[in-house]
Amino acid sequence: MLKQAMAGVLSEKEMDELYGAFDQIGEIIILRIPESLLPKRKIIGKVLLDKVKTAKSVFYQSSPVKGDYRIRQLELLAGEDNTQTEYKEHGCRFKVDVEKTFFSPRLSTERQRIADLISDGETVINMFGGIGMFSIVAARRKKCHVYNIDINPFAAKLCSENIMLNKLKGTVESIEGDTTQIIEQRLSGKGDRILMLLPERSDEFLDSAIKACKDCGIIHYYCHTHADKKSDVPTLATQHFLMAAKFQSTILGSKIVRPVGPRFYQAVVDVAISR
Repeated sequence: MLKQAMAGVLSEKEMDELYGAFDQIGEIIILRIPESLLPKRKIIGKVLLDKVKTAKSVFYQSSPVKGDYRIRQLELLAGEDNTQTEYKEHGCRFKVDVEKTFFSPRLSTERQRIADLISDGETVINMFGGIGMFSIVAARRKKCHVYNIDINPFAAKLCSENIMLNKLKGTVESIEGDTTQIIEQRLSGKGDRILMLLPERSDEFLDSAIKACKDCGIIHYYCHTHADKKSDVPTLATQHFLMAAKFQSTILGSKIVRPVGPRFYQAVVDVAISR
């Protein structure tokens, strides 16, 4: 859609360099733009805002997601200078701040998959839960209890607000703080299911994940994987997990969650553990 919107605005060479997709979160559009086209970013933003009638703001993502708070730098290209919006998914409503918290609409399918796997009565520990997307989608569909942990105070606050926005079958508890310390202090051995939604650093927190798990539980381990062939990603992700793990486990499955760059993927490995 982005290339369609820019037809007649950019040259054929520039069109070839332009990324084809963008993220729309509520009334906000976020773009990644190649360095060669940065001088024209304001024009690109204005044209896109004119084309997408449901959008009020267009931002350029000027840095990768980084830091403990998992945030990115944004530059306003067109429209209102407002990073807060409301997003709807799977029958749920969410307050989002795209500058102060991590959020990706591209995880929608994975959120639904995890919710489908959870059974009534489960206790779920979402180790890096952000504004509560995975947790609330799950608790809306299942009578489970989810501990949604995040070190980012803005994310924890929005999670609490999002819990109140939605009618849930289960319950979600928003906890602000370091997930390692919280598991050590109050959640050791309590989780039927553990979500490790920090793919760039999952290996660092495997010990905490296993500590949070009941004697027989399930861990959803997310990682980033390079692969020349897309079909190799599930196997490579499984190998990655097995090299990092120091406990007895059974691999239930692995799959691609989404591409994140050229020959670079986010993957998930579903693991049953026993002690």
